[in-house]
Amino acid sequence: MFERLELLIGKEALEKLSKVKILLVGVGGVGGTCLEALVRSGVQNITIIDGDNFQISNLNRQILATLCDIDKPKVEVAIKRMLSINDKLNITGKKLYLNEENICSLDKVDFIIDACDDVKAKLSLMKYAEENNIHLISSMGTGKRLNPSDVIITRLDKTSNDPLAKKIRYEARKLGLNLKIPVVCSKEEPISSDKVVASSIFVPSTAGLCIAHYIIEKVINS
Repeated sequence: MFERLELLIGKEALEKLSKVKILLVGVGGVGGTCLEALVRSGVQNITIIDGDNFQISNLNRQILATLCDIDKPKVEVAIKRMLSINDKLNITGKKLYLNEENICSLDKVDFIIDACDDVKAKLSLMKYAEENNIHLISSMGTGKRLNPSDVIITRLDKTSNDPLAKKIRYEARKLGLNLKIPVVCSKEEPISSDKVVASSIFVPSTAGLCIAHYIIEKVINS
C-alpha cells in the first residue's frame, strides 16, 4: 500500500516510519486529520487518547465524525477507521481525559502530539515530555479562524494572535517549562464570535496535516 510513498521518500525512510512510536492526545479536528495522515504515511505504532464522544457539532470540521458515529467514543471510532485503512497497525486507545494523575501511566514513545484543547493537559504533556526527554509538538488555537494558508509551525515563544498560546506561555513560564517547544498555530487574527467557539474544517485539518508532516520529516531525517 505504500508503493507510491516509497517512490518519494525511499525504502529506508519508510522502514523508520514503521518503527517509530507515537502518542497522540486528542482526535478531534486537529488530531483526527493528523492521525489519518500518519497512518497513510506508514506510521505503524500509535497510541491515541481522548475522553470525548462524537457530537453533531463535530460534523462540520472533524474528519473522523460521521452521522453513524454520533455519541460513540472518538477513540473507538478512530481505531476502527484506521484499521480499515491498514489492518496491520499496532494501534491502541484510551478513553480518558489526560491529567497530572494519570499521565504517569503513559507508555514510552518517541514522539508526543498534543492535539487536545485543555490547558492543564497541555501543560502536563509539556512537563512530562521535558522530564522524559520525549519530542513534543503541540497544537494551539484553531477555532475562530478560516484561512488555512495562515497555519504555520513555529515555537511557543514566537506565536502571535493566539490567545491560547499566550495563556500556555504564561502558565508554562510559571512552571519553569521550556517555551521553545514546536507548536502549530495560525497567524490569522481570531474572528469574533459568541461563547461557542466558531470553527470550520480548514484551519484544524491544515494544522493536523502540518503536524503529521513535521513528524514524518523528523523521523526520516533522524
